[in-house]
Amino acid sequence: MAELTAKDFATDQEVRWCPGCGDYSILKAVHRALAESGADPVNTVFVSGIGCSSRLPYYVETYGFHTIHGRAPAIATGVKLANPELDVWVVTGDGDGLSIGGNHLLHAIRRNVDLNILLFNNEIYGLTKGQYSPTSRIGTASPSSPGGSIDQPIDPAQFALGCGATFVARCVDIDQKALPGILNAGQAHEGTAFIEILQNCIVYNKDVWDDVSSKKTAADSQVICEHGAPLIFGKAQDKGLRLNPRTLSLEAVTIGEDSVTEEDILVHDETNPMIAELLVRMRDPLPTAMGVIHRRAQPAFDQAYRARKTLERKTRVKDLLRRGNLLDRR
Repeated sequence: MAELTAKDFATDQEVRWCPGCGDYSILKAVHRALAESGADPVNTVFVSGIGCSSRLPYYVETYGFHTIHGRAPAIATGVKLANPELDVWVVTGDGDGLSIGGNHLLHAIRRNVDLNILLFNNEIYGLTKGQYSPTSRIGTASPSSPGGSIDQPIDPAQFALGCGATFVARCVDIDQKALPGILNAGQAHEGTAFIEILQNCIVYNKDVWDDVSSKKTAADSQVICEHGAPLIFGKAQDKGLRLNPRTLSLEAVTIGEDSVTEEDILVHDETNPMIAELLVRMRDPLPTAMGVIHRRAQPAFDQAYRARKTLERKTRVKDLLRRGNLLDRR
């Protein structure tokens, strides 16, 4: 097969999102990632649920299913179990995936099905006109919470870790330098790759992630997680995260102040779930963890399922042959 480019993965369908929506940027990153990874369109499937994000399968020149609300992980699991050779992607949003679809998302992750799950998190229900979602912050005013939300929000990455995820990553929708590489890292992972993509809903939740995604503040508000590298951030790369042994929490320090050196900065170990938990729990004024936060090896569910089914089929055939009469099933 000839080498494909990003344009080869774009369909002839009119892309229909609100002008300026980050979904356009995510779609571009998906096209680039598929081309860079040498993906075969015939063996690639995108499965989505309901919501703005779930239109994405229409715009990728592969197989795709636009399914029902919250059930994309379940349908994607069926696709993968039926044909483990397929590269299966799930596209969902914070409302679709963590509200009505929370149960399905939980089981796909805990089983470690070999799926690439992209969760677009804009902290609002955009398609249905701006109701507060499971990830909306306390105080979010919306048509369904006119006095401000009083619900404790779900942290998607923390949720995934709690389900036993073997791959958790986070990125911003407009980061075209980092996002394709993170998508490829997830695609190469054996098992469930959970990738949270932060985005602003420019109509109903404008600038909700602006403090993290803005070019003016990103250097100070993001810390890039790179396995084996110290967790350093800041415009001058002079800030870092240090583990406080008394509180067992992370704290931001400035290198060169109060006798702090680079050796005091925590080195990221993506295989350590405790470090991952500390990173996803960080809140302002600490930076937001980006990149591959957690990755560890564990057999994928679909491979074990396929092996078990093959063994069961062989056992049934042998049992029938030993009976002598294939028609006697008593």
